[in-house]
Amino acid sequence: MSKTQEEYGQEYNSHLLEQYKLFVEMADRISARRQSANSFFLSVNTAIIALIGYVKLGSQPDSSYFWLVSLAGMSLCFMWYRLIKSYKDLNSAKFAVIHEMEAELPVAPYDSEWEKVQRGTNKKLYLPFTHIEVYIPWVFFVIHSFVLIKAVALLDLISRLCVSS
Repeated sequence: MSKTQEEYGQEYNSHLLEQYKLFVEMADRISARRQSANSFFLSVNTAIIALIGYVKLGSQPDSSYFWLVSLAGMSLCFMWYRLIKSYKDLNSAKFAVIHEMEAELPVAPYDSEWEKVQRGTNKKLYLPFTHIEVYIPWVFFVIHSFVLIKAVALLDLISRLCVSS
């Protein structure tokens, strides 16, 4: 619950500025955590795909577990996507609050910047990172899906060969 300047007292402006600085710093920290999460998921998915490729290079590898690895990769991709969306929603809320706080300050740099890029509506001026970022987990999801399909087909072939023998 906010208070008016009259209700708060003479420290209103200095406290508002300090809270604004803190809130901007927290928004930046959320973005850094988001980038760390992206790096983690990108590394894990790349490692899974590299491992499958490396194992496939060996002579007659036992690929009966590939379906499980693929399902794990697909699950990671879905969690990654949901995390990106969660961070996006949190950052959107934080910047809405920052814009509200700026209405009480002499200058509103974040709101002015947002206005200069036409509030994200003109993709030639500004394409929000999230619009690109959300596709990366789905690219890996598709790769894991192909491995799953191939693994299931291979298991089906092996079971048919065993039955016919």
